[in-house]
Amino acid sequence: MNARVYNAMTVDVEEHFQVQAFTGCIDRGAWDGIASRVEANVDRILEQFAAAHVSATFFTLGWIAERHKSMVRRIVSAGHELASHGYDHTRADTQEPVAFRADVRRSRRLLEDIGGVPIRGYRAATFSIGARNQWAFAILQEEGYDYSSSINPIRHDLYGMPDASRTPYRPGDGGLCEIPMTTVRAFGRNWPCSVGGYFRLLPYPAFRSALASVNRHGQNGVFYFHPWEIDPAQPRVTDCGWKSRFRHYNNLSRMAGRLDRLLRDFAWDRMDRVFADQLQPTFASPVSGRGGAVAA
Repeated sequence: MNARVYNAMTVDVEEHFQVQAFTGCIDRGAWDGIASRVEANVDRILEQFAAAHVSATFFTLGWIAERHKSMVRRIVSAGHELASHGYDHTRADTQEPVAFRADVRRSRRLLEDIGGVPIRGYRAATFSIGARNQWAFAILQEEGYDYSSSINPIRHDLYGMPDASRTPYRPGDGGLCEIPMTTVRAFGRNWPCSVGGYFRLLPYPAFRSALASVNRHGQNGVFYFHPWEIDPAQPRVTDCGWKSRFRHYNNLSRMAGRLDRLLRDFAWDRMDRVFADQLQPTFASPVSGRGGAVAA
């Protein structure tokens, strides 16, 4: 299905307790005292990708990489792209430019030192680059990044820039490319077609139909999820609101199976190869036919 249009499979590598939904009930100072589950979950994901012969991009926190160096190296040795998710999941829209620069510089250097590969991609925590902090793109370019995947062109209570481009573009006059999350357009608004939470919530045939329609228009999609989403046995955080609990725990037990179906039903590859045509010349894809997103 859709074998001639490749989509980018991406993983945001963070612990189950580092998500935005739990920021009000789990103190950052307590992180090192909570049992880690990320490495075992990433290893399961690597097995799923290997079985499906899929390469992906792993947007990884510097905080995670410092504590799980061998896991990072396994990601790289398996042929996946290693990219930055910032250092410790601090929202970019809460940082001043100086702090943001220090964050993305620190995470890039850490990942390059540990992974032994160039880090060219970045994704802001909770898609926290928006209308108020467009200055972040210039800093990312100055710090050596070639692309960002930090804009989600939808309306959401935690993030979103619904008026942003729905396809890759170069913000301002810079050379950096922004690759936004995939959406479908219906009833006068953009609807998400890229994210694990909605993927767990919607019936699988509905999600598959939406992504297929994106591909029929010749557009390469982007999908992302987190390692904790395939981990239904993770500890439950009970002292947070019902909305946070619903978003985080809904249908976790079905995620791994749905992911297997998604890997079979569509063609997938790393961000740097799927969007090679939109990126700088050094990103020329070794596999023909995988790049070339166009407007839907």
